[in-house]
Amino acid sequence: MTATAPRPRPSRTGQPSRTGRPSPAGRPSPIRGRSPIRGPFAAVALLAALFSLVSGLLLAGAGPAAAHAALTGSDPQDGAVVATAPKEVTLTFSEAIAVGDGSIRVLDPSSKRADTGVEPKDLSDGSTVRYGVELLPGLPDGTYTVAWQAISADSHPISGAFTFSIGAPSETTVALPSEEVGGGAVGTVYGIARYIAYAGFILLVGGAAFVLGCWPRGATARPMQRLVVRGWITLTAATLAMLLLRNPYTGSGKFADAFDLDGLQAVLDTKPGAALVSRLLLLGAAALFIAVLFGTYARREDAVEKRDLTFGLAVGGGVVAAGIAATWAMSEHASTGIQAGIAMPVDVLHLLAVAAWLGGLVSLLVALYRTPDIGSEAVRRFSRVAFGSVLVLAATGIYQSWRQVGSWSALTGTRYGQLLIVKVALIALLLAVAWFSRRWTGRLTDAPVSAGASEASVASEASASSVTSQASEASVASEASASSVTSQASGASVASEGAAEPGETADDVAPERAAQLARQRAALTATKKKRIRDADAERSGLRRSVLAEAAIAVVLLAVTTLLTSTEPGRTEEEAKGASTAATAPAASGPVNLSMPFDTGGQNGKGTVRIDIDPGRSGANELHVWIDGSDGKPMDVPELKVALTLEAQEIGPLPVAPDRLAEGHWSASNVQIPMAGEWKVDVTVRTSDIDQVTIDKTSRWRGSGRWT
Repeated sequence: MTATAPRPRPSRTGQPSRTGRPSPAGRPSPIRGRSPIRGPFAAVALLAALFSLVSGLLLAGAGPAAAHAALTGSDPQDGAVVATAPKEVTLTFSEAIAVGDGSIRVLDPSSKRADTGVEPKDLSDGSTVRYGVELLPGLPDGTYTVAWQAISADSHPISGAFTFSIGAPSETTVALPSEEVGGGAVGTVYGIARYIAYAGFILLVGGAAFVLGCWPRGATARPMQRLVVRGWITLTAATLAMLLLRNPYTGSGKFADAFDLDGLQAVLDTKPGAALVSRLLLLGAAALFIAVLFGTYARREDAVEKRDLTFGLAVGGGVVAAGIAATWAMSEHASTGIQAGIAMPVDVLHLLAVAAWLGGLVSLLVALYRTPDIGSEAVRRFSRVAFGSVLVLAATGIYQSWRQVGSWSALTGTRYGQLLIVKVALIALLLAVAWFSRRWTGRLTDAPVSAGASEASVASEASASSVTSQASEASVASEASASSVTSQASGASVASEGAAEPGETADDVAPERAAQLARQRAALTATKKKRIRDADAERSGLRRSVLAEAAIAVVLLAVTTLLTSTEPGRTEEEAKGASTAATAPAASGPVNLSMPFDTGGQNGKGTVRIDIDPGRSGANELHVWIDGSDGKPMDVPELKVALTLEAQEIGPLPVAPDRLAEGHWSASNVQIPMAGEWKVDVTVRTSDIDQVTIDKTSRWRGSGRWT
């Protein structure tokens, strides 16, 4: 017999053969049936594009990370003119900060250091956070610049500068950096790493929780394994990047300083640095958890043993997940401000609920697209988990919102409050889409396949049996004759494919062919199940709604990350309140006040007129005129004037004017120490027993400029 020419053999690298049969790797041929790449990869591409777009828009408009600790006061204050040089300069902040050498610098008009150069002194008292630096003795008159830079208790760098004058304002040559600390390219990359870290945490914790609590059989599914492992890799890489970038992020802003060992050591001594290192250690424990989950747990068959292992993994994994979440809670928003002892555990619960909901959502999306074996019961379990997570999110979110915002004005009038409104709107939209997902979930069934599908299944199984039988015959024929195969119409194809190549024996060919056919049968079975599931309208509707939820979750995560880099509304409102007096507009020129009075006695009515020139911080001339009820100058036995800045608890500062003429008093060199809303109190005594004190409020401007 003449041996037939061998037909093209399937590639051993997993590529489809030219015969159109499934490849040995189990992928359906592109000739027969639709490629499975379109569904899952299109969804992933959509989410990736949305992630890039949202991140770009938010980061482009965010600028440098906003300060979470705000400067609420100083002594001397910005723009103040003092008669003599103070012994020290103090700064007051809204929350705790970390300072070091050079955190507060005082520069004279020629840009030389006017302070002693030692580390700032901690002058805090109770809830008041205050730091100060001593000044050199004998400082000359002129304008001095105070530049400060520190790290807020919630890990964000803060900086600023202001001026004050001794004697009289002067020109200054001080040049301060135009870029705020925490900005630039380093700040942008650090912000992206923060976003990626949150995303990795959600995928790691949410994916593992989905497998362990909703779909235990998913532990054997490669797509689920890849999802959780990639979440771990993402979080680990982002944490390492943040640790290296921490020094330039809070300091020079240069990427080269990321590898400065001294700077890295300084970072490790801070609370944020310790939190990042702790996160890396906990990620080591998480790696062990993943190995057990997708190793021992996935292979366990005994029901009792698997139940015990599930309990152990749930407890251990929960502890590790809570520990990782705590690395954020102990170093960011929750660690400072009011009720920090309550806010930190609440923040941990909030992060875990976010991970269980959004991470489980992504896991469900991957399972629906990539694993045809997921059943309706797993979907319903996740629906219950998601509902519980939303309840926890609502409770913890309300508390966090109250703590960080505190008032309706801060909710609508600050950047943090406005972002919070956007976040709430996105959550509401996400819940609306989730309602449709719950409807699809309620209609989801694992019903037996239709008659047509059953016939196709039987035909497919019969074909697979026929192929197996023919493969066995081909193997026997090969053993009988290594150079030819029996030419039968029904088995020619398989027999020719089973022919040995030069150098191969029949014993080598038969096991390989049997293994290949086994993979082909598995691929046919998986393809059949997937096509049946894809034809399920309920399952297709659920996939679409879950994809929409995941898309909204990407935007929600971006807004949440931006919130953690924005000054809380409560802090911003407090800082505004503390500086309202210093920032209020004032009228140009001298201050002119007119106040009627009535002491109640005979000839006790009149008007007090006050002129203060030039009406700004520093030295001023004060003139007082008193007119009687008839409009003529009126002398009184006693006249006293006092100035009070109630916002800063300064005063009353007494002024003793001298009588110049009938009804006219004057005082020179009246010092107004700082700009603000000052109350002028005038006490007029018209007899031994008739006296009255009247007051009026006026706004003083700063030294040489409007404030």
